[in-house]
Amino acid sequence: MTTIEIEKVKGVPPAKRRPWRAALVGAAAVLLALFLAGHRFVPNWHGVGSILDTVAPVFGLAIPVLVVLALLARSWRALLVVALPAVIWAAMFGRALLPPPGGPVDLRVASQNLYAENPDPATTVTALTAGAPDLLALQEASGGTLESVAEGLSGQYPYSARRSTVALLSRYPIATVSDVDTGLDWVRALRAMVRTPKGEVAVYVVHLGSARVNDTATRDRTVDMLAEAIRSDSAQRVVVLGDFNTATTDRAIAPLTDQLADAQADAGWGFGFTWPSTLPFMRPDQVLYRGLTATEAGVRRTPGTDHRAVTAGFAF
Repeated sequence: MTTIEIEKVKGVPPAKRRPWRAALVGAAAVLLALFLAGHRFVPNWHGVGSILDTVAPVFGLAIPVLVVLALLARSWRALLVVALPAVIWAAMFGRALLPPPGGPVDLRVASQNLYAENPDPATTVTALTAGAPDLLALQEASGGTLESVAEGLSGQYPYSARRSTVALLSRYPIATVSDVDTGLDWVRALRAMVRTPKGEVAVYVVHLGSARVNDTATRDRTVDMLAEAIRSDSAQRVVVLGDFNTATTDRAIAPLTDQLADAQADAGWGFGFTWPSTLPFMRPDQVLYRGLTATEAGVRRTPGTDHRAVTAGFAF
């Protein structure tokens, strides 16, 4: 007697097969695989390509959902199809989930967009100092705010450099400070040569141009100009901190990532999303570098701002 006949004898109806469910799961998996594998071939028309590049890692969240749906559909074929986008996603972004290498730290840095409407930026910065960074890079703060924050932390950070709405607070002496032209109407980037106990480091603090769904031209231009400034910088060690208004997965940032490494990718765990601070799904805030070894990296949530802070540690 077959299984179906036994179920009929016992009065239990046989399981109803719904092949269309498995077909829908398989179709969704194929579409997801095509998106992951081909999103960089989408033209960057009106910034569409940049948006797809930026959100691509988040689409990995769809994979466990598809696995559950395939199991509910009782279809091993659908489950095998779901493996296709899973393998592609792992090949593209899986490195972020590997354990970080770790190692000694000679220099700790942190970067924070303070948020222009922050009611208490001093509290934000004070919370950030809990990690004892040697260098604090700040963006989106008025001159008065920067003055008061620097004065309040002068015991911990006796050296500082300020340009417009960006600043660097340092435990170590700052030898020189200069403006960095990123093509905006006002200066929103600086370069400081910091004298650490292990040697000099050229530190850039930047806040690149904003990007909108239909307008990334300003942001892209600031990326290109910053990349040119760093390309011509003869310093052996360079650290670039700030709000780039783009993720490192965005094709627009290639002029920078072609010559600088990403601390989060090299020494952090996860994607280090920073915006919006309540439930981040993208990372416009970066720590890029050359001439050093990144040994730790992470993200810190601080009060009063719409960005989470980024942190990193380096060995010389």
